[in-house]
Amino acid sequence: MQSQFRPIIRQKILDAQAAPLPSLTRRDVWLPAVAGKALAVIGMRRAGKTSFLWQLLAERHALGVPREGLLYFSFEDERLAGLQAADLDVLVDEYFRLHPQWRDQRRCTFFLDEIQVVSGWEVFARRLLDSENIELFLSGSSAKLLSREVATSMRGRAMEAVVTPFSFREALRHAGQEPDKPAPNLGKAGQSQLEHLLLAYLRDGGFPEAQGVAMDARSRRELLRGYVDVVLLRDVIERHNLSQPQVLRWLVQQLLGNTAGAFSINKFHADLRSRGVPVGKDSLHQMLAHLEDAFLLSSIALATDSVRRRQVNPRKVYPVDTGLMAVFDPSGKPNLGHALETVVLHELQRRGAAVGYVLTSSGYEVDFHAALPGGEQWLVQVCLDVSDAATLQREVRALQDARLDWPRARMMLVYLSAPPALAVPAPIELHRAIHWLLQPMDGTS
Repeated sequence: MQSQFRPIIRQKILDAQAAPLPSLTRRDVWLPAVAGKALAVIGMRRAGKTSFLWQLLAERHALGVPREGLLYFSFEDERLAGLQAADLDVLVDEYFRLHPQWRDQRRCTFFLDEIQVVSGWEVFARRLLDSENIELFLSGSSAKLLSREVATSMRGRAMEAVVTPFSFREALRHAGQEPDKPAPNLGKAGQSQLEHLLLAYLRDGGFPEAQGVAMDARSRRELLRGYVDVVLLRDVIERHNLSQPQVLRWLVQQLLGNTAGAFSINKFHADLRSRGVPVGKDSLHQMLAHLEDAFLLSSIALATDSVRRRQVNPRKVYPVDTGLMAVFDPSGKPNLGHALETVVLHELQRRGAAVGYVLTSSGYEVDFHAALPGGEQWLVQVCLDVSDAATLQREVRALQDARLDWPRARMMLVYLSAPPALAVPAPIELHRAIHWLLQPMDGTS
């Protein structure tokens, strides 16, 4: 097959396989184990998807797969501008010309990054799975195709692995401070240090590029603001050809400036109308969906079996990263209580839980009801400081009231600070945040 891109593709293959493996912070991303599927690595821009592809490549190499059996190829290269779906066969062609002993004889692995820039790539990827002995990983995010659409475009032939900003454990690992034993087994000094680091994590967030004490607060804030601007412009405004970008920005300010708060499209729409802004409710619903598709934020509904109750009650909205809170909070500072709540939600989602919030008939609210993949249910209340007796009593009462509707659920109170002697009625479980967040993914101590 003749192609003007053949020499470029061949050289990129040679360069990628000759390049030293980068030294990267290991990520704790859950990978589905389903044979015969491609794996689509998805997530918000700058969360570390490309780095994760290299991590997967390095892990296979460490297990004994030679470098020639592992190919990382990025399509984000100006020399490949104009590449068509028909040219993608050149990639396979050139790879097996370089390594003919691998064709059909051994299973090689392709890591195709930013493949969505090539129109028609989906047919090529499905054909690779059907006709070649290749394990396939895909990733990408752009205005042409959002990262989640990389998976859906494969029509059932791909599973998703979601890469988020660093978890608390990953942030500690990145800084070289991950504990080498369970957090409860650390001494008092070690636990105090962890609490200090958690406060910094709640404030600064987990985007890899924003880590490190060397970055001042203003630089970090501008970096994160830039991330949001790119998502809004490329992944929402350009991608969906929005005609009211200012309304989108007002919506984002409302959502990210009110983390963990109840949000109602109806109320926001009424507020805009009172200011003379002509926009339809359907447009606002679509904007919220676009923001979630771009992984900028997530919203959770009321935990109930009633579809009508879910629809009529407001949703609670959380940013993808706590570092974004100070960018949009009018005070310029994050609410640490809401930041801790956000981090707990992200940890539940990493564990594969379906999450909603609870509002009891008596008017009490519990932050999260989590239905875990194994069938276990958790009621999780998050509180920054339970030193005040009235605060503790309110949190306990909410859990007890919620359990009347969820009798099989474990009740957990996750807190940052507490008095030395803290007691709650059984079977409520007390969890210090630095311990709970560093538990293994199965939830065991």
